[in-house]
Amino acid sequence: MITTKLGATAAAVLLAAGGLAACSSSGGDSSASGGKLTPVTLQLQWVTQAQFAGYIAALSQGFYKQQGLDVKIVPAGTDTVPQTTVDDGGSADFAIAWVPKALQSREKGADITDVGQVFQRSGTLQISFKDKGITSPAQLKGKTVGDWGFGNEYELFAGMTKDGVDPGKDVKIVTQQFDMNAFLAGDIDAAQAMIYNEYAQVLEAKNPKTGQLYQPSDLNVINWNDVGTSMLQDAIWANTKKLQDKAFQDTTVKFLTASYEGWIYCGSHATECRDAVVKAGSKLGASHQLWQTNQVNKLIWPSPQGIGMVDTTAWDRTVTIASQTKNKDGQTVLSGAPKGEAYTNEFTEKALAKLKAMNLDTTGASYKPITVTLNPGGS
Repeated sequence: MITTKLGATAAAVLLAAGGLAACSSSGGDSSASGGKLTPVTLQLQWVTQAQFAGYIAALSQGFYKQQGLDVKIVPAGTDTVPQTTVDDGGSADFAIAWVPKALQSREKGADITDVGQVFQRSGTLQISFKDKGITSPAQLKGKTVGDWGFGNEYELFAGMTKDGVDPGKDVKIVTQQFDMNAFLAGDIDAAQAMIYNEYAQVLEAKNPKTGQLYQPSDLNVINWNDVGTSMLQDAIWANTKKLQDKAFQDTTVKFLTASYEGWIYCGSHATECRDAVVKAGSKLGASHQLWQTNQVNKLIWPSPQGIGMVDTTAWDRTVTIASQTKNKDGQTVLSGAPKGEAYTNEFTEKALAKLKAMNLDTTGASYKPITVTLNPGGS
């Protein structure tokens, strides 16, 4: 999702620095035996789940503490707009949010900057059963197509438009709930799904024709990365004015260093990161969370320029789609290209230098995904 998935129930748990057991790892600027820790609040964009495994791992493994930070992780509520929590007078120091929606808030006056582009690829899919014969956006014509709305639909609409399908005339757009029930019931021909969440929900359901769980071979998948209309998703946002303060600049570098170390750890310790997410209060099952950890890793790794670096090609594509693609109501995300410092690589570059000094793989050159077996219902 771009901000929060409205209509679902958010976890009320706070993940405080003392709430998870810390383990020893590589060195940082401050150790457990050292001086006073700087308090930092991270606002997630949704509930506790492996979409945020790297931050939870950075907490549980003690990476934040080693950087001299006392980090509190706050899951989103149903009405939370995460990127605005770091605006002037906001409740958080850093927030996780999709780029298009954050830029929309910025266009409306939010004083925020993308300081770390963690996800390098989009995780949004449009999925259908094989018998529908939908393998490209062009084949959505005449079909019933689901989307969540709330700004999640622009990759879909851009993909259809690119393939000559008029979203306002050639398809029946229906508002999809944040589950896969309508899709499984056959009410939707092609449904929106995050590869790390709703796609897995289908694979965790029983195929009535076989009595076994659905398999990837039962589905056709449109991946917007392949179509060329993908948009940047999970990024770390901070207040632009606060970034002018030298003390906060130092805190930002430390926070990014530890957060990226958490994601590097998850790249080679998927099971351990899944366990940390479950312990932190996830309401989803263990196999589902392992799937989610594995798929999120694939959205991050490899990061050829280094984890957290903004790729200008992907950024420009995101801005173009957000500015030019209209949804079914004729609205675009943005009125034009963002002004001012919408993103900066400055602090990520400093964090990467520290991580390289620790001899850590900051590009994912050694990353290899694992194989995950899903259980019924994701248990």
